Amino acid sequence: MGDLQRVDINPGADPGAGYDGGRSGELEVEVIREPGTEDIPLPRYMTECASGMDLYAAIEGEIMLQPGERALISTGIRLAIPAGFEGQVRPRSGLAYRHGITLLNSPGTIDADYRGVVQCILINLGREPFTIRRGDRIAQLVFARVERARLVERSCLSETKRGDGGFGHTGR
Repeated sequence: MGDLQRVDINPGADPGAGYDGGRSGELEVEVIREPGTEDIPLPRYMTECASGMDLYAAIEGEIMLQPGERALISTGIRLAIPAGFEGQVRPRSGLAYRHGITLLNSPGTIDADYRGVVQCILINLGREPFTIRRGDRIAQLVFARVERARLVERSCLSETKRGDGGFGHTGR
């Protein structure tokens, strides 16, 4: 593994549009590129108010996903997410709508103590084969605060109006 680098996760954003170079508590995440992936863009926000950064396929050549087939696709990066946060890997809506390409284990969680390569489990739920190429945008990465819970065992729980209703209990 190489040295961690601090990377501006929103390059080129207009400071007058709500981005101030990290002075107002913007989360700083350190990133390492895997050797041989220098041509793959780092994750980035595609619009000023986007919640998710696009993740890119760091694969050699192409991978053809047949309908119903899944593949583990590397992004070629490792992250150091600060404690108290997680990375959530989510599907890209355009790929899902137009081609039926989505993620299994969605959202995928990248824990703050994970230092391995970020990978995405893509599946083709569409009717046609789909080709993934080096550098394709394949998923989104959203950073979110997380709280750790302390479970307290009890013999009964407080009553609510909903009770144990679930899985469609409110109707259509």
